[in-house]
Amino acid sequence: MNFEFYIAKRIATAKGNKNSISSSIIKIAIVAIAISLVMMLVAIATGFGLQNKIREKVAAFNGHIQIFNYDANQSDVSVNPVSIHQDFYPNFTQIPNVKHIQAVAGKGGIIRTEETFEGIIAKGVGQDYDWKYMQDFLVEGTLPDYSAGRNEDILMSRYMANRLEVGVDDEVNAFFLKNDGSDIPNQMKLHIVGLYDSNFQDFDASYILMDIRHIQRMNKWNEDEVGGFEVLVNDFDEIQETANEIYNMTPSTLNSQSILEKYPFIFEWISYFDFNVILIIGIMILVGGINMITALLVLVLERTPMIGTLKAMGNTSWSIRKIFLYNAAYLISIGIFWGNFIGIGLLLLQQKFGFVKLDATNYYVTQAPVYLNPIQIIILNVGVLLVCTLMLILPSFIITRISPVKAMKFN
Repeated sequence: MNFEFYIAKRIATAKGNKNSISSSIIKIAIVAIAISLVMMLVAIATGFGLQNKIREKVAAFNGHIQIFNYDANQSDVSVNPVSIHQDFYPNFTQIPNVKHIQAVAGKGGIIRTEETFEGIIAKGVGQDYDWKYMQDFLVEGTLPDYSAGRNEDILMSRYMANRLEVGVDDEVNAFFLKNDGSDIPNQMKLHIVGLYDSNFQDFDASYILMDIRHIQRMNKWNEDEVGGFEVLVNDFDEIQETANEIYNMTPSTLNSQSILEKYPFIFEWISYFDFNVILIIGIMILVGGINMITALLVLVLERTPMIGTLKAMGNTSWSIRKIFLYNAAYLISIGIFWGNFIGIGLLLLQQKFGFVKLDATNYYVTQAPVYLNPIQIIILNVGVLLVCTLMLILPSFIITRISPVKAMKFN
């Protein structure tokens, strides 16, 4: 084993000779491995980054799992109240994957100014609401505070504010239909304290966030009655299993639904990213492997006399093949190193400065998001090294066909 490593090291040192035929080929192969790894890193980081961002945006307005009345109402407007006196509220400790649960309510209405009007869905939230996602979307002003007495502060999307020609600290008139079918709507004067921008126009065009106590008052509910509950989970990959567990644990009068079931088209679309990433990885590994095969064959051709000498000294074909495979693995490692250095460097720059922009209309984000997972990067590096090295085993069979006598005469 030490002898094989020693010879492989000598070959690697010899390749630095500028007059060597294999020198240029080897450099090209290393560059191909590096570029391939950069492309794979970018595909993985941006693919998973975009998936995570879209998941966060949908979860910001719906939670990961919703618990609501088991009735025919399929809209975001709450009709029949749900009591907050449930075994799973306010602390859902029965299921490990549940991170947080919050009470919400929805009510349809209209915001009207002197110039125009917009239809809205007012999402009522309270003290238990997790503002993490909305904090990320906040572009102007502050988040509402509903921890004290009932107030008229609301959070509105920048898209809606622009259409209504209003801004932070402005007051707007809102009209909400009564649940009893009365022709006279509930009228409120709301105070805009902050603007958010999720770049998800389906939500930005409709949703405002307000104090849930106003919805309870307008619907003539008791203080312990809400429209439903939103559940946030720790591991999104287990969301459907968690939704099934929640369904089995809740009373028969309640139903549960994950955002995968509520927005199947969105999540079916982003699931195609996985296929795209796998396709890019496969193509890039194939490109890098073919370049390494070419480099190996050129290296074998150039080292034919040495191969003949080693065979004459009694070395087996497999032993000599391992020498070239070790050397190839060393060259692949160099390409992987530079690929990581360049790829991760570019991704960190994108993460900090966001110089690669995207069309928010199509991708729901204004810049390419980056998600760097150390475990994924390690698996990718090990996988590239192993697959590219294994691809060289079959071409290395050419060594077994080299005759020691003819090889030693080869020039």
